[in-house]
Amino acid sequence: MAKPPAGAPWGPVKYEPKDIGALQALYRGEADDRLQKYALKFIIEEICKTYDMSYRPESERDTVFAEGKRYVGLQIVKLLKINPQLLKRKDNG
Repeated sequence: MAKPPAGAPWGPVKYEPKDIGALQALYRGEADDRLQKYALKFIIEEICKTYDMSYRPESERDTVFAEGKRYVGLQIVKLLKINPQLLKRKDNG
């Protein structure tokens, strides 16, 4: 399989051992507060590229792929910031 060009949204994410450790600790339910925050930040900022521009002038398909990744990150950020009490009130009339 050909190596993706630099910056290709479908290419593998760059990671270090500390990134792997934080995600694995989170998965096992063993991450302390610091590791939980680090892992979530890595997902939002590095894997999903939430705060990066999705537009890829050389390829509409790459733009769409990048926007899909970004959408996932935006949904995570939204759920981290939303007040669940407001949803309960809305559901109850």
